[in-house]
Amino acid sequence: MTVEIPKDARTEAIASIQRYFDENMDERIGNIAAGGLLAFFLEEIGPVVYNQAVAEVQERLQMRISEIDIEIHEEAFTYWRRREKSSRKS
Repeated sequence: MTVEIPKDARTEAIASIQRYFDENMDERIGNIAAGGLLAFFLEEIGPVVYNQAVAEVQERLQMRISEIDIEIHEEAFTYWRRREKSSRKS
């Protein structure tokens, strides 16, 4: 699966790649070459990042699901206990 990004994000990513080359490499990189490099990274490395993000979301969801019982748990068989408490108060 190729990870795709929105057109505006792609444009910014290409500009960022070009700036990186300008500031850190001995060669400049053109718009088309930067777009090709971005496409390569998205296809080759994108799934690794995507899968890691999915795994982290699953972990967070599992934590939230395990907390749901605590948040919405209702104690059973409380009728008589409540009744005894209210009769003591009277």
